[in-house]
Amino acid sequence: MLAAHLLAVLLLAGCAEITPISHLASFHLLARCLTQRLWEFLSVAIKDTALTTLIEPVVTAMGFELWGVMRFQGKYPRVVIYIDGADGVSVDDCADVSRQVSAMLDVEDPVAGEYRLEVSSPGMDRPLFTLEQFARYEGHVAALKLRTPFDGRRKFQGLLAGVEGDEVLLQLDGEEYCFPIESIDQARVVPQFDD
Repeated sequence: MLAAHLLAVLLLAGCAEITPISHLASFHLLARCLTQRLWEFLSVAIKDTALTTLIEPVVTAMGFELWGVMRFQGKYPRVVIYIDGADGVSVDDCADVSRQVSAMLDVEDPVAGEYRLEVSSPGMDRPLFTLEQFARYEGHVAALKLRTPFDGRRKFQGLLAGVEGDEVLLQLDGEEYCFPIESIDQARVVPQFDD
């Protein structure tokens, strides 16, 4: 009787192709199906945090720092993982991490549909994801893109003046701006080259 009720819930959740063979299978399939359905309604920021939480232990176990994770939507969706190391990162390092993370993502299945996985060094124009990273690059020029406009614009470029609480300090045109970390959609270090 319980299995019949669970099958009905699975059917309503859109998992009509599932035919459970036991009560335990029913519970497992229900949980997996509902998890996939709920995943579709989460914000991009929450999904990125969830991906980071899954990926970080794999990258750390391989001796690298997980710099950040970005998802790109579109015709060909991508998940880009940025890794860093004390001695830099080679192409072979990226390939090794890609194989390990790919195997884990195949099991966990956190991204709906098809996507391309890329593993890369953050590079000189590295994206910034956390307050710790903004603090680490204090004194460098950075370009920020905000989630919503501030003073009629979303893009700012200036000197990183550190962090204060949960805000990033940016000096620009003789003024200092404070942007809450959650208001920043994207941020990158802007490399400066001496002539």
